Amino acid sequence: MIELPLAALSVEEKIQVMESLWDDLCHRADDLESPSWHADILAQRAADIAQGTEQFTDWESAKRAIRGRLP
Repeated sequence: MIELPLAALSVEEKIQVMESLWDDLCHRADDLESPSWHADILAQRAADIAQGTEQFTDWESAKRAIRGRLP
């Protein structure tokens, strides 16, 4: 495991490291596998939609709801 001296890094340096990691992960997205439980959750959500027990929420409404929960 790679150990970084995080306590010694400035906030700016930490953000740069994070951006580098994220950029690398984004370029290797096809190499990343979702955990098996993701498929289970998606299947359950699709079933809930099909049964009419759940419904889709548009993104603007979802953002408003999330923001409404923030202090």
